[in-house]
Amino acid sequence: MRLTKSIPNMFTLGNLYCGFLSIGFAAKGEFKNAAILILIGMMLDSMDGRLARMLKADSALGKELDSLADIVTFGVAPSFLVYYTYFYHFGHLGLIVTGLFPLFGAYRLARFNIGSSKSSLHYFIGVPITAAGGILALLTLFGDRIPNIITSVVFTALCFLMVSRIRIPSLKEVPLPKYGTIVTIFIGCLLYVIYTKTYEKFPYLIYFAAPLYIAYLAYRFIKGKHRREDID
Repeated sequence: MRLTKSIPNMFTLGNLYCGFLSIGFAAKGEFKNAAILILIGMMLDSMDGRLARMLKADSALGKELDSLADIVTFGVAPSFLVYYTYFYHFGHLGLIVTGLFPLFGAYRLARFNIGSSKSSLHYFIGVPITAAGGILALLTLFGDRIPNIITSVVFTALCFLMVSRIRIPSLKEVPLPKYGTIVTIFIGCLLYVIYTKTYEKFPYLIYFAAPLYIAYLAYRFIKGKHRREDID
């Protein structure tokens, strides 16, 4: 029973480890690998919350652990990635500027944690740090086709959007089975594009993370389909 309760936290720790590995790859100059690891972290992050609800393993520890993992994988890791690929030209100033991203992200997470649980089911206040970090990872992954000025503008905009009061619609109440096929196809196409762009340097961790995530989506799709048939 205790092992079952720990499963969501294992996924959260996997998310955190992806953030650490991403920073290491970025420091070594393997920027595409670093970006892919952030995307893997997004997969794991999208699973831990749902697994906690499925297994009835929600806990205060899991909530705090999730926030700590998010600030590393989607705050610190994307900042290092953007610095090493774009802002390093500006020296110490570039390092100071990129350091603002995890600061804004940490404030966004803290505000979310103390916010109303009812409102968080329908919308987010400000752009979630997970989405912001994922966008920066994608911009870096396809950076050879995107002008640096666009990345700089998007980076700056995301910093302020995270701490803004803009209401972003939440997908927590959207039934995943209804969109499971679309999401699976999208992720499959994304992984194929990533693979064709990275060749031999494709991180082997994706071979484990991608099938696991797609299997999880398939399970949710089948479970939701059976539930609708039982209701009918």
